[in-house]
Amino acid sequence: MIAIFDYGAGNLRSVANTLEEIDARFEIVRDAAGLRRAAKIVLPGVGHFGQIMRALDAGGVRSVLVERIRAGVPYLGICLGLQVLFRASEEAPELAGLHLFEQTVKRFSAATRVPHMGWNALEPVRPCRLLEGLPEKPFVYFAHSYYVPVIEATAAVTHYSVPYTSLLERDNIFGVQFHPEKSGPVGLAVMRNFVELDGC
Repeated sequence: MIAIFDYGAGNLRSVANTLEEIDARFEIVRDAAGLRRAAKIVLPGVGHFGQIMRALDAGGVRSVLVERIRAGVPYLGICLGLQVLFRASEEAPELAGLHLFEQTVKRFSAATRVPHMGWNALEPVRPCRLLEGLPEKPFVYFAHSYYVPVIEATAAVTHYSVPYTSLLERDNIFGVQFHPEKSGPVGLAVMRNFVELDGC
């Protein structure tokens, strides 16, 4: 069973609709027990880094989420669901992220128009299972003001004043800065690739 974790994100229903469209079996879960039942976990996110971290803490699921990811359960973080994997974010520096990666999520410079909103290209920097069967530089939909720097786990970058991580893959951990649920056929293909993942 794929668990979509509901912390109150506005795009949860759109993500669920995308999974329904590709005939994936999923459940919307809201507690630690739901995460423990999951064979795969999807964490959609829109809004503020502080909001999502406070919601995870209020629900008592922070440690369980980290535990399940470290146990090898395939995880897909969408937008903020990618950013929470990191140590911290400049959006809410007083709050710790999940700290599965050491880096800090950055804000685009004051000279850059934010949010970065609209269609932009993914530029793969190494093979990635989520992009299998897709064109070389597919276009996807973004809406964000903060970004993950390019790190060792970066699988694709996007350029918006600076190159940043738009797709991350390390073992069973996947994160996308774009919104697959708003990215048409490419987004459906990315979600299908995650659903069909084997051997994580």
